[in-house]
Amino acid sequence: MAHAALTAPDRLWSAQEVLRRPSPVPAAAGVYGWHFEQAPCADLTAGRLLYVGIAPRYMANRSSTQNMRKRVQYHYRGNAAGSTLRFTLGCLLGIELRRVGRSGTRMTFGKAGESALSQWMAENARVCWIGHYEPWTLESELISQLDLPLNLDQNRHNPFYGRLKELRSQARQRARELAVSA
Repeated sequence: MAHAALTAPDRLWSAQEVLRRPSPVPAAAGVYGWHFEQAPCADLTAGRLLYVGIAPRYMANRSSTQNMRKRVQYHYRGNAAGSTLRFTLGCLLGIELRRVGRSGTRMTFGKAGESALSQWMAENARVCWIGHYEPWTLESELISQLDLPLNLDQNRHNPFYGRLKELRSQARQRARELAVSA
């Protein structure tokens, strides 16, 4: 049942819908799935589930304040430093990663790049979700059983894994070679 709720959902939600108040995304624990009207690269298929995320993540020593609403909204309007989905999409779309901030240790796509990515996501990214009290257990099951090319964690078996890992590594390396961006 959880698989179908994410792979063939009754409804997919757009950025505009998710970001309005009140948001339809529950402020609860669960798993969310990302579908794309246009794939972020030619080797991926549009119109299907490509990535799953969870909120909160498993934390043995402390509790998390994260929930699905916070995470989904952050993926739509945050930055690559706080969203592995945004980082992955930006790399696939060829947006230049930059070191930012005073220390230069954080990496994002800069103001213009993050804005372009948010626009691309508003046009192409659609999300669905399912509540689950221990989302990390469901996430592991989904990643082991489904083809989720944009997930890296627990997903070495996926044929896209090596290419995506290398692409992200190259983007980080190029960013380290560039001056820190304002």
